[in-house]
Amino acid sequence: MDKLTQSQKEEYATSLAAIALYDGEADISSEQITTLLEATGNKDVAAFYPIIFANFLTAEKISEMIISPVSGGGGGGGGGGGGAGGDAEAEEEEEKEEVEEAPPAVDMFGGGDDDGDY
Repeated sequence: MDKLTQSQKEEYATSLAAIALYDGEADISSEQITTLLEATGNKDVAAFYPIIFANFLTAEKISEMIISPVSGGGGGGGGGGGGAGGDAEAEEEEEKEEVEEAPPAVDMFGGGDDDGDY
C-alpha cells in the first residue's frame, strides 16, 4: 500500500466500501459509501469518488463482476488442456493454417542444383 499514490488509495478504499455495502446487502449510494469511509478512518477521500463509484458500482454490476470477471490484461497462465470434442477440430484448423502459411524454400545462394558448388 505504501507504493500507491494518494489517488489510488482513495479509489481502493472507495471500491472496497462499495463492495462491503454490497456484501452487507445495504444500499450502495454515495452517502452510504461516505459514511463507511468515515467510519473506517478514510476521511481524506475526495468527495467525488463516492459519487462516481455509487453511480457505477450498482448491486447488479458488482454481482456481474463477481460471477464473470473480466481480465484486465497482464500475462496469464497457460491454458488448460480441454476435454471437449470441439477442441480437436479447432486444433486441426490451426495445423492447416500453419501449413498454408509456410513460405516456399529459397536457395539463398542462387543455385537450384545439388552439385555442392557455392
